[in-house]
Amino acid sequence: MARYTDASCRLCRREGDKLFLKGQRCYSTKCALARRSFAPGQHGQGRKKVSEYGLQLREKQKTKRFYGLLEDQFRLTFDRAVRMNGKTGENLLRLLELRMDNIVYRMGYASSRSQARQLVTHGPFLLNGKKADIASMTLKAGDVITVRQGSRKSPAFENLSGARPVPAWLSFDEDTLTGKIVQIPAREDVDIEVKETLIVELYSK
Repeated sequence: MARYTDASCRLCRREGDKLFLKGQRCYSTKCALARRSFAPGQHGQGRKKVSEYGLQLREKQKTKRFYGLLEDQFRLTFDRAVRMNGKTGENLLRLLELRMDNIVYRMGYASSRSQARQLVTHGPFLLNGKKADIASMTLKAGDVITVRQGSRKSPAFENLSGARPVPAWLSFDEDTLTGKIVQIPAREDVDIEVKETLIVELYSK
């Protein structure tokens, strides 16, 4: 499986926004964006005039990197969103939010989406009673995620309380390590600052 292996903090600096790729480090004074709030590279501090295409590209890149997808994965997700009923941009964000790795992150099992992706591939989760180890799988309302009995003593599942608030469209029981998708997230439930219409315009050219 292809994945990004370079420095994660460079991505936050390039987008000029916190993408929360390093877990707790992003909330501390060690955050690279807090120390150097300009783009990486020799010309990172230069003044640049951004074109309409540049704005659209930056929104796409920011959203793609926020969820930890590569270009082909993101484009396939966008193509699925086009075929769905409703607004394409909102459909795209819903599909991204309903990925298995994102759900695991949102429930507080991991401090970042990359950590959640790695955790899923190790196979400690059950989806509706069956093993689920594919990070990109799309979940639906009513799906129940729980931790296998044999994996519950793993250090990964200790001290989960208070890590992050669980969104209203999800429910999570810390005692049983069980989470459920209560409903499909609406646009207002997606808390990332992104203008999805720019992404639609970019791919529609």
